[in-house]
Amino acid sequence: MTMDVTLAGVAAIIVLALVAVGAGFVKRKPKDLQGAYFQQKWQELQAFCKDKNTWPLAIINADKLLDEGLKKRRFKGKTMGERMVAAQRDFSDNDGVWYAHKLRNRLVHETDVKLKEADVKKALIGIRQGLKDLGASLK
Repeated sequence: MTMDVTLAGVAAIIVLALVAVGAGFVKRKPKDLQGAYFQQKWQELQAFCKDKNTWPLAIINADKLLDEGLKKRRFKGKTMGERMVAAQRDFSDNDGVWYAHKLRNRLVHETDVKLKEADVKKALIGIRQGLKDLGASLK
């Protein structure tokens, strides 16, 4: 009888240990990002869309906001690109997010980038969807 109780106790401890170890592998992410904060930042950067001369600022600021979301959701990586790779399964439009990030990189590193309205829209739509996928409630 005591042998059965001891085996049952050991089995229960093993099961609990396996559950605890398994729980450590599960990414713990908040269900959503701070709605009001991300909504306010998104509205602020949309003001840059009114003038062609500030379109680059809209894309750069949107990219920064997405990186903030990636960090808040605790995606690992030393660079934003690494965090985006870690998050790619969470993005419903991974290509759109990468299009925007690459456009941002061109704007920051090249001097002669000519933006078209369609490029700006495509980039902002990609980032907006990425933020939504991360849990930001944007209107």
